[in-house]
Amino acid sequence: MRRIRCLLVVCVVLVAGIEPAMLAEEIGSGAAQPEYFAVFLEGEKVGHSIQNRQVADGKVTTTVEVAITISRMNIPVTITVSETCVETTDGKPIAFECIQNLGALTSKVSGRVDEKGVVNLTTRSMGAQDSRTFQWPSGAVMAEGLRLLQLDKRLRQGSKYSAKIFDASLMQVIEAHIEVGPKQQVDLLGRIVTLTEVTTIVNLPGAGALVTKSYVDDDLRPQKTIMPIAGMQIEMVACVKEFALGQNDVFELVDRVFLPSPQPLDDVASARSVAYLLKPADGMDSLSVPVGDNQKVRKLKNGSLVVVVEPVAAPKGVRFPYKGKDEAILEAMNPNQYLQSNHEQIIALARRAVGRTKDTGEAARKIEAFVADYIQSKNLSVGYASATEVAESRQGDCSEFAVLTAAMCRAIGIPAQVVAGVAYVEQWGNLQNCLGPHAWVQAYVGDKWIGLDAAFKSTGRGGYGPGHIALAAGNGEPADFFNLVTTLGRFKIEKVIVNRAE
Repeated sequence: MRRIRCLLVVCVVLVAGIEPAMLAEEIGSGAAQPEYFAVFLEGEKVGHSIQNRQVADGKVTTTVEVAITISRMNIPVTITVSETCVETTDGKPIAFECIQNLGALTSKVSGRVDEKGVVNLTTRSMGAQDSRTFQWPSGAVMAEGLRLLQLDKRLRQGSKYSAKIFDASLMQVIEAHIEVGPKQQVDLLGRIVTLTEVTTIVNLPGAGALVTKSYVDDDLRPQKTIMPIAGMQIEMVACVKEFALGQNDVFELVDRVFLPSPQPLDDVASARSVAYLLKPADGMDSLSVPVGDNQKVRKLKNGSLVVVVEPVAAPKGVRFPYKGKDEAILEAMNPNQYLQSNHEQIIALARRAVGRTKDTGEAARKIEAFVADYIQSKNLSVGYASATEVAESRQGDCSEFAVLTAAMCRAIGIPAQVVAGVAYVEQWGNLQNCLGPHAWVQAYVGDKWIGLDAAFKSTGRGGYGPGHIALAAGNGEPADFFNLVTTLGRFKIEKVIVNRAE
């Protein structure tokens, strides 16, 4: 149990969120001085950001680095994300690179755009390398292209415009809607400065809206940026290098992201279903919770949601591998940098787990049980690891159980996704009867997605059950979990009804 990838997603969101506010001075020759920012989470300093822009030989190179350190049950974890964009002086893309250091795993994605707009992409992780090509998204810009658009719009109050931003950390285009607000007196670590408010709204499919407010000076340079993440507030404030890179506070994340249950859910794993009444937090007018085979959602007139979790059983007699043609299901069988289902060690573990089984549901359950026993060291010291690294180290927490389970399912032709949400626990540290951020897996069997939870099975909690509320699902990529960070903290569980009928 943990805040599934919350720390990684915070870093990625910060990198993505900086770009709409990357408003620098007019183009000149050479390199500008790096700009330093302190990163605060709920008022406590947790890291820094360094932003740099260089102009040379007709090219503009923009680099953003974010580093954050969070404590989880008194175990510190540091994650860094660095993104570099190379463009022409008129904003055309040339190349990009993103390096993510996730505490246990370092991955690097680099791309170069040729004269026909074809992107040659290379991904490196755990010593393995993968290459592919794709067409540059029409109308998409990176940092310099966006900066030029913003220079054209300037700071006219009430001005509204949109931009398609290609984000290398997410490997997708972000639709950003930008509005220029009024001038305000802003506190910059005790220094009061008059700045212009710029609001950026980013929408990702199924993840709702992420609203960022930046405060920029007359030269269009951001001095302060505020964004909500998982019910908490992140701030980046311009400051001197020494303070930005100086000592961080100890921020204990676990206590901030758990939701109290209105009543104890005794032996919830044995229940047939559980209905949860989710009430939006003050100031929140809507919630986005996915619907699936195991989870039904009904919206009430007052904006609250009734979420009924009733796990489905795996259809029997279905053989693997999956041979259907549904594109979404087929995507859930592809390898990626986190779920390396084509790696020989993952394939060998999957075959070892399923043995001679041909039934898909039985094979999925055998993989769940295998992973539950295979990971020997269950701890919070791993920031985030890929399936191959988990296979090698045999350690981690719920997300490590999930990525290994999903990769092993995919390795033998069972479509599988990593799911992020919250799950009920009677005791977690000093917390009791609460639902905390968690990761598990859903595997496609016949025509149903069934839940698998090797982490819970390893601790005797029975595996996946009606104590789980899904908030996002995907391939283990950062973008897949935006709904978690945009939804968590926006609601409370007001009522719970447990159905134990046969």
